[in-house]
Amino acid sequence: MHELGIVFEIVRQVTEAMEGEEGVVKQIILDVGEMSGVVPRYLTECFPAAVDGTALEKTELVINEIPANVRCKSCKKIYHLPSHLEACPFCGELHKVMISGSDLVIKEIVVE
Repeated sequence: MHELGIVFEIVRQVTEAMEGEEGVVKQIILDVGEMSGVVPRYLTECFPAAVDGTALEKTELVINEIPANVRCKSCKKIYHLPSHLEACPFCGELHKVMISGSDLVIKEIVVE
């Protein structure tokens, strides 16, 4: 489960970003792409262990799941990609460009 390492890295980055800043981190909001290779539920389960004994111990982790959408290279239409092998439902073309859903991003750090 590589999610544990990812959560520790998120905690490190947020802690580093907050150095010298005032306030308490209330929420860390992540955008997790459907095709990112990361299981959101595992991030949620690992988070308490990663923040235990840190300044982020009472921080809430919020995860927005971002759908995998692609643009067909042939007809230029955008569609949801349930499988990387799916052909375009509009023209049958296999060549496509990923436009969303492949990343994991720290979207926002909510501080009070």
